[in-house]
Amino acid sequence: MVVFNVSKVETKPFDGQKPGTSGLRKKVKVFVQPHYLENFVQSTFNALSADKVRGATLVVSGDGRYYSKDAVQIITKMAAANGVRRIWVGQNSLLSTPAVSAVIRERTGVDGSRASGAFILTASHNPGGPNEDFGIKYNMENGGPAPESITDKIYENTKTIKEYLIADLPEVDIATIGVTSFQGPEGQFDVEVFDSASDYVKLMKSIFDFEAIRKLLTSPKFTFCYDALHGVAGAYAKSIFVEELGAQESSLLNCTPKEDFGGGHPDPNLTYAKELVARMGLGKSDVNDPPEFGAAADGDADRNMILGKRFFVTPSDSVAIIAANAVDAIPYFSSGLKGVARSMPTSAALDVVAKHLNLKFFEVPTGWKFFGNLMDAGLCSVCGEESFGTGSDHIREKDGIWAVLAWLSILAHKNKDNLDGDKLVTVEEIVRKHWATYGRHYYTRYDYENVDAGAAKELMAYLVKLQSTLPEVNEIVKSARSDVSKVVNADEFEYKDPVDGSISKHQGIRYLFEDGSRLVFRLSGTGSEGATIRLYIEQYEKDPSKTGRDSQEALGPLVEVALKLSKMQEFTGRSAPTVIT
Repeated sequence: MVVFNVSKVETKPFDGQKPGTSGLRKKVKVFVQPHYLENFVQSTFNALSADKVRGATLVVSGDGRYYSKDAVQIITKMAAANGVRRIWVGQNSLLSTPAVSAVIRERTGVDGSRASGAFILTASHNPGGPNEDFGIKYNMENGGPAPESITDKIYENTKTIKEYLIADLPEVDIATIGVTSFQGPEGQFDVEVFDSASDYVKLMKSIFDFEAIRKLLTSPKFTFCYDALHGVAGAYAKSIFVEELGAQESSLLNCTPKEDFGGGHPDPNLTYAKELVARMGLGKSDVNDPPEFGAAADGDADRNMILGKRFFVTPSDSVAIIAANAVDAIPYFSSGLKGVARSMPTSAALDVVAKHLNLKFFEVPTGWKFFGNLMDAGLCSVCGEESFGTGSDHIREKDGIWAVLAWLSILAHKNKDNLDGDKLVTVEEIVRKHWATYGRHYYTRYDYENVDAGAAKELMAYLVKLQSTLPEVNEIVKSARSDVSKVVNADEFEYKDPVDGSISKHQGIRYLFEDGSRLVFRLSGTGSEGATIRLYIEQYEKDPSKTGRDSQEALGPLVEVALKLSKMQEFTGRSAPTVIT
């Protein structure tokens, strides 16, 4: 057994190591600076209580992006030096973010150990590669992201750090499944490398009726396409969709995980999932007979996009439709839903379902930890965000593959009696029937990426100031479009957590219209440089004869109002958004 020693290394603080709701994200060139990653990791160990570090079991893995394998070795050496008992690593350092949550909550090690936390190495849907993004975040013993009380401590520690601990371990083989043991000053330290997919697959099989989905996927009438965008979802796609559910291997697109995501942008939307969008008949040139169902994942597999044949399902509609059908279609929910929740910018489609089904409903700030609090308290079963995140209380992260299996379960349930008939019930038919029942929330999001941070803050400050004079707001509205309803309320969203009583302020700027329409403006913290301004536009239509319009056409007047009200071009210099979803 290799014996190791521990060293103290002197260091100095770096500016800007403040973790956001999704952890710390920077360009790779920032992370590879001497001591940069080490400072953040030591600051995290110092922020945790001693029992969560000394003698603990921690997971260290991620989406496989560039610099991940180096980071795993550094964190492993630091964990050994800080008295951690064992590290679990997914084979080749690959674990999706939802799988990490599942492993913390469900896995028992070969020696009976259980994990109490995890370092997740991901920058989510951001590009990867030597000149692109890297990220790190810490998840707690419930499998969910660290709360603000911990991330605030981490940040404070990064501002005063003077030294970190590191062990002189040799490089650990993370490609081969098995346990490597070392001996240090405080005793034995183990690194266990395990299969990335098995625990997660087992959990999915306990939630869904795999036999029912298999009948659908093996029906000659049903065609299927799944695009992992060269992210970590590829480590699960073959095991679940091909080996367990009988799909053709040719139905998998870009399912080999790559450090640079194949040079693409691993963000599952209509802009970046170009190959899938084209195959599904939603590209500029039409294709003959697209698949019945298509889906995509982001880099760390926690986000999802759902498509039908020539049909896009908005994430806001997706979570509402899953909630409306969960009890009938998904065995895990057969005894009923505890409640549902959505992030504030997400459309109110879920609200209508909750009211109709008499379910508890919560509107929370953006950030999955807010859903986690509700789930830990037994108040929420299904939740979602407009940013292509959907999930349930089986783990404490959003879960892209779970959402795909939920949709396949709904399709299997709707088609259980007509797999041998003439025609299957389609994704589009399910969505249109939902609109006919609950009404349609026309919805779009405009993303202005890498905007000058100062200009973005000025725009937001202007919008807050404008809220104090609604008559002036309505003059601007009418001068832009006389056919748009008037603004009756405007505020900054504030949330009091019903579980722990904590208050989250400045969570988005809202303009609420008399007819139920909404404009929401937010600064997003998911980029590694510059700022991203997100503009959300929503209009509710209850009349079934008016729910079939093109979304951009229906929302055109509100878009004009939003751009004039915010002076978007004046502040940002942008005449058009980077991405429209």
